[in-house]
Amino acid sequence: MKFTVNSFAAAKENGEKITMLTAYDYTTAKIEDESGIDSILVGDSLGMVMLGYEDTLAVTVDDMIHHAKAVRRGAKNALVVVDMPFMSYQTSVYDAVKNAGRIIKETGADAVKLEGGVKFREHIRAIVDASIPVMGHIGMTPQSVNAFGGFKVQGKTYERASKVLADAKAVEDAGAFAVVLECVPDKLSAYITEQLNIPTIGIGAGGKCDGQVLVYQDALAMYGDFTPKFAKTFADVGAAMRGGIEGYIKEVKSSAFPSAEHTFKIDDEVLNKIKGCGK
Repeated sequence: MKFTVNSFAAAKENGEKITMLTAYDYTTAKIEDESGIDSILVGDSLGMVMLGYEDTLAVTVDDMIHHAKAVRRGAKNALVVVDMPFMSYQTSVYDAVKNAGRIIKETGADAVKLEGGVKFREHIRAIVDASIPVMGHIGMTPQSVNAFGGFKVQGKTYERASKVLADAKAVEDAGAFAVVLECVPDKLSAYITEQLNIPTIGIGAGGKCDGQVLVYQDALAMYGDFTPKFAKTFADVGAAMRGGIEGYIKEVKSSAFPSAEHTFKIDDEVLNKIKGCGK
């Protein structure tokens, strides 16, 4: 059954946890979808885990559209959410609506996600008014990494906690259907979750959120450059891949692969005629 923004609301009302993972290509999206994931996020984290950048800031709208189109083809039931990358909405409300519309129109995705709370209330409201569902993202917002002075937990002091709470309420007031809380202390996240009518999706925000999201490479131990504290390895796919690739290299080098079972045959009579023609 197709998971929708209404499914998000129903899950919160019924106390059912929402599951979300990132995906950036058709094959991964298909596997996640067939596994029963509720929602797939085409995150601008692709800049780091797929394109090799140090952060998400260099990712473009074209990058997001390219990957989101592939994910949409692989996801039949999961709700597909696409990140709006850095400077695709910060410049103006007009740009926010225009780029959100382009992403939805060209990818077939179900919703967009953008970072920021109070400062981007009007941007969110305008996108929602254009009939595009919006997921908010507050707390540690990676596009603000330079302003934060690095990837740091947000909301540990009274001033910071008050800001996170205000951002959460602003996102809800603007019409977002859900909000991601990233790197927020667990008790603060629990309080925010109680205060909001829309679902909260946690990443490094404790278990009291209405759902959870992880970068799938973190969950499957495929990205070794950096492992955040909040990530858990659910399967060591990275080790399995390395082992498989090493096995492939070994067998090709030793001529063990391909063996007879992996090859196609030709009648000797045909081959002899070919050889005869070559003389």
